[in-house]
Amino acid sequence: MKANHRSHTLRRLCALLAIVSLTGTNANAGALERLFVPEAESWSYWNHTGEAAGIDHAPWQQFLQTRVRAGDDGINRVEYAKVSQQQVDALHNYISGLERIPIRSYSRDEQLAYWINLYNALTVSVVLDHYPVASIRDIGISPGLLSFGPWDKKLLRIEGQALSLNDIEHRILRPLWRDPRLHYALNCASLGCPNLQTTAFTATNTAALLDAAARAYVNHPRGVSITDGRLRVSSIYSWFREDFGDSDAGVIKHLQRYASAELAAALAGFDSIDDDDYDWTLNDTDPVDATAVSPEDFD
Repeated sequence: MKANHRSHTLRRLCALLAIVSLTGTNANAGALERLFVPEAESWSYWNHTGEAAGIDHAPWQQFLQTRVRAGDDGINRVEYAKVSQQQVDALHNYISGLERIPIRSYSRDEQLAYWINLYNALTVSVVLDHYPVASIRDIGISPGLLSFGPWDKKLLRIEGQALSLNDIEHRILRPLWRDPRLHYALNCASLGCPNLQTTAFTATNTAALLDAAARAYVNHPRGVSITDGRLRVSSIYSWFREDFGDSDAGVIKHLQRYASAELAAALAGFDSIDDDDYDWTLNDTDPVDATAVSPEDFD
């Protein structure tokens, strides 16, 4: 793990140097930010399954139904400002309950739903604990000079293991399941991200929810758009390119699988991607004025 940390730190340093050297050019922002993304490296401790079943995600389902709103623009937003203290406490209790579960003794399907719900609930909880905030990247609680946002902070202890959001995504979900649809399930509280679903994942509905989330994102302009003969995609497909085929052609093939008939036909005319972008604005129904707050307020 120490070697992985050094490697990731070096990649971040290289990214910073690249950004500095390319400031003022038309360099692809997604390609630069990709250097900050942790690699998928399996944490073998979690590669264990049992036969237990029946994890209760009802508290998370209740929160999603009550505080997540689908916008006319196809983006789901959270009513952060309207969340009551009682709802905050219920969310904290739900997460604490998941921490106490010996998850390695559960079935593979139960584990997958568990990790997805835990990641999303924890992300919402972190935002609420530091709200108001204009972007999740302003919540600078990760340790290390070259770290930003909340993703590297150890926030949980499960089966005696301290975990961060990055641990869940990059050391458990991505390497152990190797399913690109996971990127449509994990929500990082940003407008550019695939929607936070209004339904909690369970051992029985996960496959259907993953497919639906993939179709929704790919067919939304923040996922894929073609303008004046140029193909623009979400930076997610740059940051995690290896999960989507590890090439422009591989990404396009993936997109065609979930695209509408019209979009799939249009994508057939491309063999490369022209650009990518991503909106880190908080997925808030009542956005905070970024000029009115300071990142130091959320440390």
